[in-house]
Amino acid sequence: MKITFDTAQKMKSILRNLSLLSFMVIGLFDQAIGQADESGLGTIKTVVIDAGHGGKDPGCHGVSAHEKHVCLSMALMLGDMIKKEYPKVKVVYTRDTDVFVELDERAKIANKNNADLFICIHANAASASAYGTETYVLGLHRTDAQQKVAERENSIIHLEDDGGEKYKGFDMSPDAIIARQIQLSVFLDQSINFASKLQTEFTKIGRFDRGVKQAGFLVLYKTTMPSVLIETGFLTNPSEEKFLSSPETQKQMANSMFVAFKKYKSELEGVDIQIDDEPKGITTEIPNKPSVNTPNSAINKGDVVFRVQIETSSSRIQLTDKKFKGLPIFEYKQDGLYKYTTGVFVNDIDSANELKNKLRNDGFNFAFVVGFLDGERINLQKAINLAKK
Repeated sequence: MKITFDTAQKMKSILRNLSLLSFMVIGLFDQAIGQADESGLGTIKTVVIDAGHGGKDPGCHGVSAHEKHVCLSMALMLGDMIKKEYPKVKVVYTRDTDVFVELDERAKIANKNNADLFICIHANAASASAYGTETYVLGLHRTDAQQKVAERENSIIHLEDDGGEKYKGFDMSPDAIIARQIQLSVFLDQSINFASKLQTEFTKIGRFDRGVKQAGFLVLYKTTMPSVLIETGFLTNPSEEKFLSSPETQKQMANSMFVAFKKYKSELEGVDIQIDDEPKGITTEIPNKPSVNTPNSAINKGDVVFRVQIETSSSRIQLTDKKFKGLPIFEYKQDGLYKYTTGVFVNDIDSANELKNKLRNDGFNFAFVVGFLDGERINLQKAINLAKK
């Protein structure tokens, strides 16, 4: 095949850009892995709750209700529930009154406080017939509707003192979002997990489930912890506006968020949920138990099994897929996600860590150790403690 000079130059430019992106991504890998190793991703000590909009930015509105008031009411209710149930968990609000807070500052508050979870609460706007709740994590939008939601929430930068000048050089291109996703993919599993729990709890009070989605929200882009943005309903729908405006139903929504938080926290920390401790009027369930393909019949009841997880996907992946590089792969499903591990180490965290390090060197940059007890995934620190006994 004959390659012209112009074609060669274009190919060279593409390869140069890919190399730069790869170099940047490798750096992001190292940063994210370091953050994960330091934080442990095993306990929740600080939660930042972000009530969307505020002050001169009313957000969307219905006939009489404004998004800024609806969001603040639910945010304060949720924070009170967490503080009452978990007095040792620090709850930080990006705003607790009707004031304007810049998007950049919201993320700074979360990062400055070393938050373990960031919960952003919003209300939606669309046609008068749109209804239901949806929860977002950072990612590329897959539909025009998802893009419009992100564009609407991001548009408040024009109300900031500098008119959004600070964001002019800010790259929200697909490549940049993908790179940021890679940097934060160590938190993506947790973000999707919590988002799924939120949607499940909302359905229990009769809300229509619009699903867990991804889009390029500025406020999520800059946070460095598991983060979600909840669109609680559509103020442009009269019946939804009535639902979101009522203090009673606002409390129901906040209760649903709290139960999801409690399940997420309990699962992350390997602590059983005490149903008697739930706020009055709330029914909860033990978190979904993951189903595990256990290849080793020599594993006995009570043994702690360590594996190394190398992939998480919303859709099933063939165990022979070339991305697994011929490794023996074992699949388990948890919270609607397919998760893929390799290695089986009974009561042996050291060997699991050795494999994890080898896999990272072999290109599985986000490999991490997970622990199981009697077929259930448990908090890693709990698994390590049990293995020592």
